[in-house]
Amino acid sequence: MNVDLIFRIAGIGVLVSVLGQVLTRTGREDMAMLTTLAGLVVVLLMVVGLISQLFQSVRSIFSL
Repeated sequence: MNVDLIFRIAGIGVLVSVLGQVLTRTGREDMAMLTTLAGLVVVLLMVVGLISQLFQSVRSIFSL
């Protein structure tokens, strides 16, 4: 697994956290929730790509 991917996910988490705090303190709770949701979707899409690669590797190893 790439360390770069872990740093990207951590960076997205920090960015979403800071944006959520700023938006919450300015009274825009709805936008803070949408920002958090968008960050979650981006990270999940990154992880789905990794899971797809894992299944391809398993398929090629066992010749399925």
